[in-house]
Amino acid sequence: MSTSTDILFEPITLGPLALNSRVVMAPMTRSFSPGGVPHDAVVEYYRRRAANSVGLIVTEGTVIDHPASNGYPNVPHFYGEKALAGWKKVVDAVHAEGGKIFPQLWHVGSVRRPGTEPDGEVPGYGPMDKEKDGKLVVKGMTQADIDEVIASFARAAADAKRIGFDGIELHGAHGYLIDQFFWEGSNQRQDQYGGSFENRSRFALELVKAVREAVGPDYPIQFRYSQWKQQDYSARLCETPELLEQFLVALSEAGVDIFHASTRRFWLPEFDGSDLNLAGWTRKLTGKPTITVGSVGLDSDFLEYMVDTDKVADTSGVDGLVDRLNKAEFDLVAVGRALLVDGEWASKVREGRQQDIIPFSRKALMELV
Repeated sequence: MSTSTDILFEPITLGPLALNSRVVMAPMTRSFSPGGVPHDAVVEYYRRRAANSVGLIVTEGTVIDHPASNGYPNVPHFYGEKALAGWKKVVDAVHAEGGKIFPQLWHVGSVRRPGTEPDGEVPGYGPMDKEKDGKLVVKGMTQADIDEVIASFARAAADAKRIGFDGIELHGAHGYLIDQFFWEGSNQRQDQYGGSFENRSRFALELVKAVREAVGPDYPIQFRYSQWKQQDYSARLCETPELLEQFLVALSEAGVDIFHASTRRFWLPEFDGSDLNLAGWTRKLTGKPTITVGSVGLDSDFLEYMVDTDKVADTSGVDGLVDRLNKAEFDLVAVGRALLVDGEWASKVREGRQQDIIPFSRKALMELV
């Protein structure tokens, strides 16, 4: 007999944030915003999820106002009058359906490649210089660069608050800029931002503090982090619970209210000797509200869809997920590809219509529904 999914749809209040369900829409890059401006189809895409039992929407990554922040075509901006007006329409549509919404604020760092919009001559920015064929492709950030990027994140957060978003998420995961400073594999700086684990965390801690100052004491700041990197899926920032505690507590004290612990498969334990996943350990070590994520509702993880393939990810049950939620291992559940392909996923789960859920295939990435 299947486990009741009722807990997924119970309201929850996390400080000033009141949600009508525990289901979160995970941030997923869609690249349907030409010129960086969200249009009416983007508005409808988010509205549909809010209308179908998703309590909190985290938008696709939105790039901050810095020349090297973007790494992909048609990614939405989080700066400029037109882009912010587009996001205001999204916010109003989500709120009209009773949902809450955070933008994910993003800088891709050294992942940026030559020729990337809006100015293809601008190299990537990262912890260290990188040259290819005698040309600078990644600019190692100076103190002035670091200060400029931090100020841009703070401006974006203040703009999010101004136009009515319910909080913000900082993208500190997956080998993008903030994570590039964290990870020893991409940060061998010799100054105060490199070397020890404390020094490699300095950039993120200064950034979180600047954002907190920009938005005030009661505005939710969510932080997404991961062990794995797109440059190395086996990478680990923290090999032990003790090191993870050191990492997370510093971020919490800097101003993070909610942690979003990104994994490829939510059911895998993070450390030997415990069944807790990364989100479970995060909540245990910080006491802060935590989101789990990773192949929720599907039978295979996203890596199999990074290449052109005809494979279909079949739908799967959520019994194990619900069991963990009932044990209070974490507070919220982020759903990615299952919600991308089926905007009614949460409502179908809530109503016991699992047989009607649309399975995920790569072609779903080609359209906005």
